[in-house]
Amino acid sequence: MRNKRKEVFEEPGYWQSYSDMMAALLLIFILLIAITLFVYKQKRTDLETAEMQLNTTRQELEDSESELRNSMKELEEAYAKATMTEDELATAYQKIDEAQAELDSTRSELRDIVGIRTDIIGELQKRFDNSSMKVDAQTGTITFSSDVLFRYNSALLTPESKATLQEIIPMYLGVLLQDGFRPYISEIIIEGHTDTDGGYQSNMVLSTNRADSVAQFCLEEENGLSADQIEQLQKMLTVNGRSYSVPIYDEATGEVDMAASRRVEIKFRLKEDEMIEKITEILEQKEEPADSEGQEE
Repeated sequence: MRNKRKEVFEEPGYWQSYSDMMAALLLIFILLIAITLFVYKQKRTDLETAEMQLNTTRQELEDSESELRNSMKELEEAYAKATMTEDELATAYQKIDEAQAELDSTRSELRDIVGIRTDIIGELQKRFDNSSMKVDAQTGTITFSSDVLFRYNSALLTPESKATLQEIIPMYLGVLLQDGFRPYISEIIIEGHTDTDGGYQSNMVLSTNRADSVAQFCLEEENGLSADQIEQLQKMLTVNGRSYSVPIYDEATGEVDMAASRRVEIKFRLKEDEMIEKITEILEQKEEPADSEGQEE
């Protein structure tokens, strides 16, 4: 009786097992949901991070593409400049070659011109070899003492001076006016000089008048020149008065040599004298780098 009552009031055991199973399933479900939410949140975070990285990478790529375009543009400009520079360089080389050829030609002409001057001076010295007058070996100038040609403070030639000039003029001008030298000569210059005694202006008048007196004698027929030579001389003759602007100094004392300063000079100027000066400067500048390189070696 007691056992039957106990069986009636006791619940069956399978309900308890079912309840435990459902609780376990519910727990598993909750755990799955939690895991799913965690995985979703993690994936979402990773996705956002990847998207940010993608945006950064896209921006960097755009920046790189922009830099590449700029670089290509700069490269194209540089290539265009390089091409232009090559053309300019070729033109420069051509100009250098032309300048070198012109320089070589000018150098040859300069040698010829210098040779003409040397020939003229050599011929003058030969003519005056037995004369008391001396020809300057550098310039070809001859110098008359004013004391020999004129009296004190006078511009009139003395009879004795005319005899001297009549002997000297054909010898000197005869060389300059001969066919071989005449085409190269632009001027035959007669210059008067005084000492430093007196005023500059009065000495200028005196020196000019004395030079003019010598020039007038050179143009007269009795000076020993032919009519053709006198005609050529008229086209080439220049008269200058220098007062005391170019005195001569005594080498021993360093003072003005008054007697030597009183003089009349006859000189010549080649047509190419100015060109010679310019060419000489160019050649000196051209040779300076070569000399410097030689010293460095």
